[in-house]
Amino acid sequence: MSDAEKTRLNILTVAADEIHQHGFKATSLSVILERCAISKGALYYHFTSKLELGYAVFEEIYVPMFLETWQPALAHDDPIEGLCEFFTAMASEMNCSEVVCGCPLNNLCEEMANVDEGFRLRILAMQEKLNALIVASLARIQSQLRADIELSQVAYFIVATFHGSTTLSKSARNKELFQKVIIELCRYIRALKK
Repeated sequence: MSDAEKTRLNILTVAADEIHQHGFKATSLSVILERCAISKGALYYHFTSKLELGYAVFEEIYVPMFLETWQPALAHDDPIEGLCEFFTAMASEMNCSEVVCGCPLNNLCEEMANVDEGFRLRILAMQEKLNALIVASLARIQSQLRADIELSQVAYFIVATFHGSTTLSKSARNKELFQKVIIELCRYIRALKK
């Protein structure tokens, strides 16, 4: 990796952390410059604006990280159990800063989807990609599932419930609340089977 690539990656990593901690709007380019120990020119060499930097953080840091966390559950021989194991592990392993700060991707979606069309379209594309991954995973065991379910709607419901529970946990600063919602979500997912 070249020095320029290392600098760019460092900027993205620091910006991702700052956006997670403070939100996109409150993130300061001055703080990013200071933390990266670079000049304003070096930042603008890689990103022409704060918005371009935000898009890059979303596409290159948050989305791959987010989709990667779902992959083991969706690749599981039984995606129903894979999803429940994934959610249960997350509920028990979540630390206090995650309870207070919430999911980086979910936070950015909540903050920027109604503010910026570029973010909204990127968020929509990511949501559709995750939905397609869940649908494909559940379709592998469709013969074991109830006939009355619509896989795409089930996938959206699972994601909406999961993200809603992280938002609820964040606003309540209550890990136990998140854990209880996850128990109910797993009941729902397991009830998809015949």
